[in-house]
Amino acid sequence: MNTEQTLNLDPEELAKFERMAQSWWDPKGDFRPLHEMNPLRLEYISERAPLAGAKVLDAGCGGGILCEAMARRGARVTGLDLGETALEVARQHAQQENLEIEYLETAVETLATERESTYDVVCCLEMLEHVPDPGKVVQACARLARPGGQLFFSTLDRNPRSWLFAIVGAEYVLRLLPRGTHDYARFIRPAELAAALRDSGLLLQEFKGMKYNPFSHRFSLSADTRVNYLAHASRPSA
Repeated sequence: MNTEQTLNLDPEELAKFERMAQSWWDPKGDFRPLHEMNPLRLEYISERAPLAGAKVLDAGCGGGILCEAMARRGARVTGLDLGETALEVARQHAQQENLEIEYLETAVETLATERESTYDVVCCLEMLEHVPDPGKVVQACARLARPGGQLFFSTLDRNPRSWLFAIVGAEYVLRLLPRGTHDYARFIRPAELAAALRDSGLLLQEFKGMKYNPFSHRFSLSADTRVNYLAHASRPSA
């Protein structure tokens, strides 16, 4: 693996998720919100980019929750992460489920120099707010997508409402996430993400908010992007 000096990496963020890695596949554990969010994420992606037979990259895949869901839809999936423990959990779980998924411990920027214009679909969900330079991640994802490829990002807006719901509510009141999971200063406004997409040569298709119902424990799409939101972009064909 590359040295930290050359990686778009916050060592404290990586260590934080590595400490929680063994609970990736516990639907009531530290990653419960991802399990509850995953059906919505999967449907959002599959409705906009056919997955059967597609070459798909999941950058920042963690323990492989989204990777496995896309593989079950017939995608040829590569999962990418810098967390050694999380990737080992992902590999073991995929083996138990008899799923063929390629997992790589490397940076998305590094892979972009090796597999440019390779993937039909590139996903980068719940990762941008955890790296020092999210714009570089967007640029790398753009390079990895083939011309005409579809890209999907998700992150959190930076405003008082997101601080109240995503940090105070999720981490302290409902305890859906361990305290300290998110750093409000790293949340990304939709306008900032739109600029990064544009600077990377991508075409923004839409933003969609994700709202959470604490009674049904379900996420649904919303026009309100002020907390969690998804972005769909595409790489021009020519």
